[in-house]
Amino acid sequence: MTDPIRARALGALPHGFFGRRGGVSTGAYASLNVGIGSDDDPQAVAQNRLIATRAVRPGAALVTPYQVHSADAVTILVPPADGHRPQGDALVTDRSGLALGILTADCAPVLLADAQAGVVAAAHAGWKGAIGGITDTTILAMEAIGADRGRIVAAIGPCIARASYEVDAAFLRRFAADDPENERFFADGRRADHYQFDLEAYVAHRLAGAGVGRIEALGIDTYADADGFFSYRRATHHGEGDNGRQIAIIAVE
Repeated sequence: MTDPIRARALGALPHGFFGRRGGVSTGAYASLNVGIGSDDDPQAVAQNRLIATRAVRPGAALVTPYQVHSADAVTILVPPADGHRPQGDALVTDRSGLALGILTADCAPVLLADAQAGVVAAAHAGWKGAIGGITDTTILAMEAIGADRGRIVAAIGPCIARASYEVDAAFLRRFAADDPENERFFADGRRADHYQFDLEAYVAHRLAGAGVGRIEALGIDTYADADGFFSYRRATHHGEGDNGRQIAIIAVE
């Protein structure tokens, strides 16, 4: 089992960002694919999810949402019945015995915690959720159960980097219309009327703007490391079809 990537900002809190190594899946899904919606063997996916959970918080009940690229954060107080996945793109809890997980394959996984209040959260920040305010709603949900945004620390895990994330002019205009200063997250692309978008920096900016006390960006490019991470964009560019997902997990200490 490959140890998960941990963030200094989260200290001793049970957490980890996983890549694609250390699981039991084979072929295109090798090896730690946790994507329930993939065409992988469901038993292998279930075992991979168990492997990842045990590496972070042995014995905890893993909860992951049905992700829809929204700005919806869901507070979890008890494990959902019958494996139900609440719809949304962030989970928040203050209960021990629960492990919150977010699945990604280029989008930014964000783990947040107010250790003093015993409140943790996991958020899925693709570009739609990021501009829609998923980190803002996550922080509000954390505050609703006792967190203080000034004490919250956040870590942004492996995601597609600016060098790998080419977008068109319409994409840039969408962000500029939301805030003209967002143009600083775009660099000139390799083709005319195309740009390189820095998702990680934009998510960090949103967190800082919300008043998060400490933010750590791991700076790991999922697209560029085919051996280490699943990447939806890389699989699409290479015509590989269905693609696996990696997971980020956090739990209350």
